[in-house]
Amino acid sequence: MTGNAAPDGLTLTARVTPKEGVMFQQLQEEAVLLNLDSGQYFGLDPIGTRIWNLLAERQSLPQIVSAIMAEYEVDNEQCKADLLKLLGDLEAQGLVAVTR
Repeated sequence: MTGNAAPDGLTLTARVTPKEGVMFQQLQEEAVLLNLDSGQYFGLDPIGTRIWNLLAERQSLPQIVSAIMAEYEVDNEQCKADLLKLLGDLEAQGLVAVTR
């Protein structure tokens, strides 16, 4: 897998936004998401929580990569790959809307 595409075809050109009906509760640096439609919970570590907050601010995926790289010690390719994997997981759980 390259850092520019996830196995499901998600790329950094996609537009990703939190879905309506998803409850977000931050607990210090971590967070819990609740999909009200399915009743399933999804936990986020501090970096995932930061990404969720940037998504909620309507940041583009390249802007999110830049912000995460500025705040954490991670190289560009790893950051992209990890971001796309997280977004794929969030999409699979029905927590984000993705426009490819």
